[in-house]
Amino acid sequence: MKSVCFNGIILQVIYYTYYLAILGLKIQAKTDNHRLIFETELENMINLDHPLVKLAQQIDWANFEKQFGVLYDEGIGRPAKPIRLMVGLQYLKYTFNFSDEQLVYAWIENPYWQYFCGEKYFQHKLPIEPTSMTKWRNRVKDSGLETLLEETVKAGLKIKVIKKTDTKKLVVDTTVQEKNITFPTDAKLCFKAREKLVELASVLGVNLRQTYRRVAKRALVMQSRYAKSRKFGKSKKEQKKLKNFLGRVIRDIENKIGGDLLLGLGSVHLSV
Repeated sequence: MKSVCFNGIILQVIYYTYYLAILGLKIQAKTDNHRLIFETELENMINLDHPLVKLAQQIDWANFEKQFGVLYDEGIGRPAKPIRLMVGLQYLKYTFNFSDEQLVYAWIENPYWQYFCGEKYFQHKLPIEPTSMTKWRNRVKDSGLETLLEETVKAGLKIKVIKKTDTKKLVVDTTVQEKNITFPTDAKLCFKAREKLVELASVLGVNLRQTYRRVAKRALVMQSRYAKSRKFGKSKKEQKKLKNFLGRVIRDIENKIGGDLLLGLGSVHLSV
């Protein structure tokens, strides 16, 4: 008898818990609906002649859904952000030259940016975490970013900002373009020259007495450290070591090939 009463109590608890959960969802839904009633749509807040509004109307967002939709899996991970939002943020980032963090914080203050990214109502929360921008770029890879560039050109042709003749020739001004080129110090040049000579000797089958790979690498690192800490005397000593290593390799090669410096060079290509 006691077990029957206990089971009845448990059923009542489960029933009322379920009832309160459903009631809470209904109240939340009503609250959300009432909130949306008093909110103004972005189209009623912004100037529809704004360049970003016109550009958003010309971009084929459905094409991005088709191209990038295959990269998502509904059954893995948390729900993904809308593809239009991610694509729009990438466009805004490179258009206004913002960092990922600057972009997401500026996004919540700009109704035109939110409209461009597909929002219907003005948002007051960050759309994504800044690190999600990098993760998304890694997901779509270079081919995906090329798709963004291709759609930009198509949109430019639609609104007649550019002509077809403009796409036949590309002129790049590299005056202030960042380049992945290290500063050519004497120590680095000596280290690089020794590496190339050792590589060339290996290709031609010349057995060197010593390659100095380990000690030269350590000398280069120490030379850089001493230079940064303004210990110029010790820095010059390490730089002299690198020059000596290079000179020893050069003399060793000359002795091994008998002075014929053009031995096999015509058939060997080394990338610098």
